[in-house]
Amino acid sequence: MRRAFFSLGSNLGDRRAHLVAGVALVGAGEPVRVSRVYVTAPVGGVAQPDFWNLVVEVMTEASPAELLERARRAEDARGRERTVRWGPRTLDVDVIWIDGYASDDPELTVPHPRAFERAFVLAPWRELAEDLVSPAARDAASGEVAVLGTLDDVE
Repeated sequence: MRRAFFSLGSNLGDRRAHLVAGVALVGAGEPVRVSRVYVTAPVGGVAQPDFWNLVVEVMTEASPAELLERARRAEDARGRERTVRWGPRTLDVDVIWIDGYASDDPELTVPHPRAFERAFVLAPWRELAEDLVSPAARDAASGEVAVLGTLDDVE
């Protein structure tokens, strides 16, 4: 078993429902831990609603390709449309880290190439993995984040 981390975000429709479904789909019945939910401004310059973001830790024996497939299935199940780069979306899921694995393959780059630049990834990830995300890394990341609460508490 090894740890894998997914970053999930939603800014269209019922954000809570999209995130709840995303957690279940990337977890695939395996043990998971879920960070609190953070609200963040969108990245990329496209006018759109704020995002709700969280990070999921999964204890898994799945291969990196299987983890990527879980991310894609979760997005598809929630109606993700890829029309505008960094545009609004029902659910965005990225594989950000897999213990003992690194790749620069364009299909799955791990660690995620922009994870350490973004506060909306690092703040929730640090809750679950202080061994991977230092306070200095979190403080150096761009973007403002604010805690909304746990996934059970937000509406």
